[in-house]
Amino acid sequence: MEKVLIEENGEYGLDYSQAVWATDKMHQIYHDAKVQLADADFVIENAESIMIMEYKNSNTKKAIELNYKTKPFNPMDDSKFHSVIRKFYDSCHYLYLLGKSKPVQYIYVVETSNDDSTMRKRLRERMRINLPFALQKNINTGIKLIENVDVVSIKEWNEDSTYGQYPFIKIEQ
Repeated sequence: MEKVLIEENGEYGLDYSQAVWATDKMHQIYHDAKVQLADADFVIENAESIMIMEYKNSNTKKAIELNYKTKPFNPMDDSKFHSVIRKFYDSCHYLYLLGKSKPVQYIYVVETSNDDSTMRKRLRERMRINLPFALQKNINTGIKLIENVDVVSIKEWNEDSTYGQYPFIKIEQ
């Protein structure tokens, strides 16, 4: 039986059949609890780690239709960027309450009309500065909130030896 988490536009799914555990329910759980926390889109647990995943795809049919009414999505825009950073920090509460203690990776899967590997690399480095890597190093207890951050396209995700175990698939409309 195929296990698929469907992204908000309903055009792509994430096959998590190889995962130890996965969810896309954080948003609903936070909403039901009436807490003002931001949530990442997906969480995937494998034998070694937990991947908190944020997904933005402005190339879907629904997103393109919305872009005609608003300004185009730019992941480097300060408000969009800070929202993605906050989602990491706020997602840590969820993992803590579930007793999840494996090393955490934060992966931002982003698709825009004008993205490229250079933009994703710049975004990854900017995220690295704003995530708790320096804090972990400065406190130096050996305890880590985050092991790694990555920014990839859907194609890069699917081609990666680890991420690709949970491939993005196009949902037939």
